Parts: sequence; structure tokens; C-alpha cells
Amino acid sequence: MSSHSDPALMRPRRFSAQGPLKGRIRVPGDKSISHRSIMLGALAVGETRVTGLLEGEDVLSTAAAMRAMGSTIERQANGDWLVAGVGVGGLLQPAGALDMGNSGTSTRLLMGLVASHPITACFVGDGSLSKRPMGRVIDPLSQVGARFTAYPGGRLPLIVEGAATPVPLSYRLPVASAQVKSAVLLAGLNTPGITTVIEPIPTRDHSERMLKGFGANLSVEIASDGARIIRLVGEAELKPQAITVPGDPSSAAFFVVAALIVPGSDLVIENVGLNPTRAALFDVLRLMGGSIEEIDRRDVGGEPVADLRVRASALTGIDVDPAVVPSMVDEFPVLFVAAAHAQGRTITRGLEELRVKESDRITVMRVALELAGARVTETEDGMIIDGTGGTPLPGTPADASVATHLDHRIAMSMAVAGLASANGVGIDDTRPIATSFPVFEQLIATATAA
Repeated sequence: MSSHSDPALMRPRRFSAQGPLKGRIRVPGDKSISHRSIMLGALAVGETRVTGLLEGEDVLSTAAAMRAMGSTIERQANGDWLVAGVGVGGLLQPAGALDMGNSGTSTRLLMGLVASHPITACFVGDGSLSKRPMGRVIDPLSQVGARFTAYPGGRLPLIVEGAATPVPLSYRLPVASAQVKSAVLLAGLNTPGITTVIEPIPTRDHSERMLKGFGANLSVEIASDGARIIRLVGEAELKPQAITVPGDPSSAAFFVVAALIVPGSDLVIENVGLNPTRAALFDVLRLMGGSIEEIDRRDVGGEPVADLRVRASALTGIDVDPAVVPSMVDEFPVLFVAAAHAQGRTITRGLEELRVKESDRITVMRVALELAGARVTETEDGMIIDGTGGTPLPGTPADASVATHLDHRIAMSMAVAGLASANGVGIDDTRPIATSFPVFEQLIATATAA
């Protein structure tokens, strides 16, 4: 029997109403920005200081790889990280294989960096990462001049021989992918001339913002057909930065919804990243009548950040525009919970991608919400939710718990439902929460004790 399904290892918990959420909390740092702050800091000349780095295994894999290629990266006693860079073009030949663990982001972005440096690197990863195809990064990077030896199917283990004289590329993305875009731009840093990426459908733009923040000559133009044309002038000189990693908006989402639906709540969530390619949930909740106020909006490392003051609000159901799906795809499970407490009907469409996440998030959330007493209808590409109009959901029966299918977002969304329920919501296993948000339960305790 695998450990995943072994009942002896599962950590069930019942989440019940604890009263209003008050005071101030801070959620963990954004993963996408944490990866890039280490990589770009390692390519700058001088010392970059990173505050609030997400210290998850994926980000630590990136740090270990940059160390292996010559950068000095150290965690300080106060929790800050210092990165002493080697300069663009200064990456050293790593002595051994670079172990990427389970991080697809680390692998694809670092393949881009290595592609335009005259070094050879071997990438290895765990069983899960070794199943993921790298072909969509190999194709453009081969055109830069790098040579690849991969396991059949373009998978890890994989050897990259970087180009001694890299060639600037003009590349139109065949599929929307922030990772492929970032890999090509990172290769362009050490390539003479102008590297161009044409993005027919906009994706997360953390790489562009941070490259500019570190001093790269990068421009973005919108074509007549709406495509983004990104140009980077190569052989860049990056300048070291002091970066405070914004709080992850996907993590903040759970506390925003909890404060909206638990009566009497008035909560400030500090330092939340509000990149428009990530933060559509907050706009949707405002359309439903949610009181979410931005305090001290500021720019950090090219990223918009603010403290969010969230107060309990009477929500109204809406028809959610499918156009917002890409910029809040991971937040729909917790939006369903908010909608279950709204007055009237909420309709969501265009969510096919939710069926192929860590679990089928449409079916799993329908079953979970029905168990907790909500009125929901599953559709092929979304969900129709008839809200209670602010009355608490009954919660799950005393002897029943929600099946989370090892999906951290299902577990946290239904925990939030429990905080606003009459009798509590049982979760079959809280272990998956630790993979993305280890302090989640601790922050609930902090906010409800304030």
C-alpha cells in the first residue's frame, strides 16, 4: 500500500468557526519571484539581498544549482538571503549533476541560462519531474546554438552543452507558457544582439518585470493582434538589488475569502503581490461586493504590492467572465466557497483546465461543497452555485470528512468553508497543505486569536 493512501499516515482535522479574523498577518513569499530573484541575483555583479524568500524545496533546488555554477548564496541569521553574483557570462562549469528535485520551473529556466554560456550541465530530478517533457524548451534553445542530449521523449536526465557563440533568436511561442518565454529571455542575457519573444496569449510576466528591475534593456510592445512582442538587448549587465519578495497572491486568497465570509472579520494581509496576471480573484470578489482595500500600494523589484484590508461583506452572486480564468485559475476552488455564501447565483465557465490539476478540481469541489450543505451544480467546464445569502453552511456531518485527493488547494478551500460553517468541516488529510503553505493552520490560529 502506498504511503499516500495509508490511513495510518493521514492527518485528518475538523475546521470549525473560531470567531472573526482580526489583526495583521503575512503570507509566504511568491514562488515564481523567489526563483527569479536567486537566478538574477547570481548573474548580477555584486551582492543582492532577498527578504521573504519562499524557502520551499523547489526554490532551494534553484539556489543549489546557482551555487554549483559559481555564485555564493547564504541565508543570514535574520532570514534574509545574500546572493553574490558572478556576472552575466560568468557562470562556471558545475562539478556534478544539478539536482532539480521536483521543480519544473528551476529546470526550464536554468536550461535557458546555461544555453548561452560555454559550459555543460547535466540536469537530474525526482521520479515525477523525470516524467515531464522538456521538448518545448529544447526546441527554441537549440536555435540559440545549445546542444541537448536527453532521455527519450525529451525528458531528464538531460545534458545541455551551452553555445560558445550564441545566436539571437526571434521566437513566437506555439503555446502559452511563461516558463518557455522565460527560458528564451534568460538565454538572451548572454547573447549579443536582440532576442525577441512573441507571445500570442499573455502569460505571467514576472521575468520581464524582474529583468527590468535588475537593469536589463527590455521592452514590451503590443501588436495590432494583441500579441506581446518582448525584446531583450543581450550581453546585459545586471545590477544587484534589494528585493522583498511579495506575498503569494494564491496563498493570500484563502485568508481574503475567510475574512469576507466570517462575520465581524477585519483583517490586514501585509505585502501581497498584485501582479495583474495573478490577482484577478480580488477583482472578482470586489464585483461580488467584497470589501478589499489596498493600503500603501508600492512597487518592489518591478512588482506591484500592497497591504490588503479585508472586512466581512455581504456578497452577491455574479456571472464570472471566462476571460479572467488564466489570471486566477488556481483560485477557483476558494471562489466556489465564497460563492456558496453569496446572495443568489454564481456561474463559472471556461474552467476545463481545472480538471487536469492536482485533482479534478471541479468534481472534487462539487462533492466537497455538497457534503458541507452547499447547493451546487457541476457543468462540463465549470460550476453553478446557489448561495445561502450569508447564512452559514451547515458543515459536514459529524462522522464525514471531505476527500481532498492529496490536493492542497482543495484542503485549504474547505478549511476556509469550515471557519464560516455552523458545525465545522472535516478534512480527510491536512498533509498536502504543507507542500505549498506550511504555516496555513498557524496563521488561522493567529488571525482568530487576535
